[in-house]
Amino acid sequence: MSDDDLERGYRRLLAVYPWEHRRVYEDEMLAVLIADARPGQRRPAAADVRDLVGGGLRARLRVGARGFTQPSWADAATVAGLLVAVVLLAFAAKGLLNQLIHPSLPPGFAPSGPDLVDWLRVAGWAGVCAAALIGWRWVAAGLAWAGVLGWSVFVAPQAADNPTYVVDMLPQLALAVVTAAALTVPAPRRRAIALLGVRRLLVLVLAPTAVVALLVTNRVTSPTFDFSAVGGVSYQIFYGIEAGSELVLWLYVAGLAAATSALVIAVATLPAEVRRRIVVMLLPVAALALVIDSALAGWVTSTMNMGHAIPLVPAQWAMLLLVAPVTFLAGVLLVRRREETLRMVALGRNADREQPLGR
Repeated sequence: MSDDDLERGYRRLLAVYPWEHRRVYEDEMLAVLIADARPGQRRPAAADVRDLVGGGLRARLRVGARGFTQPSWADAATVAGLLVAVVLLAFAAKGLLNQLIHPSLPPGFAPSGPDLVDWLRVAGWAGVCAAALIGWRWVAAGLAWAGVLGWSVFVAPQAADNPTYVVDMLPQLALAVVTAAALTVPAPRRRAIALLGVRRLLVLVLAPTAVVALLVTNRVTSPTFDFSAVGGVSYQIFYGIEAGSELVLWLYVAGLAAATSALVIAVATLPAEVRRRIVVMLLPVAALALVIDSALAGWVTSTMNMGHAIPLVPAQWAMLLLVAPVTFLAGVLLVRRREETLRMVALGRNADREQPLGR
C-alpha cells in the first residue's frame, strides 16, 4: 500500500508539468523517482517536491512563451495596439475639448483652460495612431511607452495627497500599457491595415470620434440650472448624459450605443483566433475597472465625505496591481484550453471521416 501512496503522490507532483511533457516522460520520471525512494517511504521527499514543482513551472513557462510566438498573437497585438491607441486618443481629445469648449458657468466653476500636458496627450496618442497605421511600429511603441512614463511622472506622485484621482486614472494607465506592449510585439509592416480592411479601419476611427462628438455636444447643450425660470427647468440625467427632455436624452444614448456596437461588431468579425486574443488583452483593463467600481466604492465615498485623503492599505494596492496580470494569465490559459479542445474535436471528426464505410 505504501508504494501505491508514494506513486499517487509523485503523479500529483508530475501534474505540474505540461501535458506534452508528461505524455513523453512521465512514466520514465515516475520509475526513477520510485527507484530512488527509501524503503517504506510513503510520501515524496521535500527535495523531490521542490525539484518537481520548480521544474514543472519552468516547463510551463517555456511552453507558454512558445505559445506567444504564434502568428495569431502577433495579429491580435497589432489590432489591439491600434484599437486602444485610438480609444486613448479619444479620451485625450475629450479632455482637451472639455477645457476649450464649455457652457456658460458661474465664476469659479468654468475650467481654467488646457495646459501643456493636455496638448501633449493628444499629440502623443495621435502620433501613436499615425505611426501604427504607417507601419512605423517602433516609433508607435516608443511614443506609447513615453505615455506610460508620463503617467508615472505626472500622476503617480499624487498617490499620497490625492489617491482617488490616481486610482481613477489606473484604467487609463492599463490601457496605455496594453497599447505599448502590443505595439512592441514584432509584426509585418502595415499588418493592422491588412487584417482590418478598409471598412473595419473606418469604423475603428469613426466610432470613437462619434462618441467624443456626442459627449462634447451633450456637455455644451445640456440645460443649465435657472432658478428664476417660470415653472423650473426640465433636467434629465442618465449616467452623466444630460438633456432637457427624455426624448433628447435617449437619442444621445442611442447614438452612443450605435457607435459602440459598430466598434464591437468590427472586432467580432475578425478571425476567431485573433478575436479571442484581443479579448484576453483587454480583459485586464475591464477587471481593473470592475475592482475599482466595486471593491473600492466604499473607500472612494469615505474619502470624498471625510474631506481628507484616506490612504489605501498595502493589501488594497496589491489587489490593484495584481488583478490585471492575473486576469491576463487566466485568459491565456482559457484560450489555450479552448483551442486545444477544438483541435482535438477536429482531429476526432477527421478520424471518423477516414474510417471505412464497412466499420
